[in-house]
Amino acid sequence: MQYRPLALAGLVVMAVVPALGMPAAHADGDNNTLIPNNKRLNDGVVANVFTVQHQAGCTNDVKINPQLRLAAEWHARDMVSNRNLDGDIGSDGSSPQDRGNAAGFHGQVAETVAINPALAISGVELLNQWYDNPAYMAIMSNCANSQIGVWSENSPDRTVVVAVYGQPPAGAPRRGVDATPVGSPPPQQENLPIDPSPDYDASDEIEYGVNWWGWILRGVYPPPGIPPQ
Repeated sequence: MQYRPLALAGLVVMAVVPALGMPAAHADGDNNTLIPNNKRLNDGVVANVFTVQHQAGCTNDVKINPQLRLAAEWHARDMVSNRNLDGDIGSDGSSPQDRGNAAGFHGQVAETVAINPALAISGVELLNQWYDNPAYMAIMSNCANSQIGVWSENSPDRTVVVAVYGQPPAGAPRRGVDATPVGSPPPQQENLPIDPSPDYDASDEIEYGVNWWGWILRGVYPPPGIPPQ
């Protein structure tokens, strides 16, 4: 009997060590369900921007653009690696427009950024940051911003979400992609799929329930895309 506490302590240590060694969450781009990713969060941003634009009277449907998503990925990774960054300017001095151009998007570009000093951020926390920022709200509700790319990155003490919005130049093809720069992903369809995704699993449902448990307990399902103010 006297050895059981020691055995139990050993089991606890064995359980904690793998948890400490878990990889940080990454954004979409893989089908590995063992490595957490932020696809649901990223797609939720797109869905909420769609709602904001339609509440503003827009009739177009905002589309996911792979070039803008690449620009968002660059800045999100830069901000996680460089803790002194807290806005649109990158560590190399680049602006959202610079990164959009470098990613192959030829049109006007704008950006919204959310930072949370924690391992994760909920959709509600993110949207509250952006709703309370008049400049960001103006970007999200601008009907001309018909293209979007979202990327998020996590570290133990910092989560960054970047959304890059684009206005295709007049006469641009419907795909919104007229060039593929060296090192960028191949052109994809304009309206990239939202959930369900290949790496969707039960953890996504748990995250969804945690973010919206208040509405679910009220019997409101699905919860509203934008919480009433």
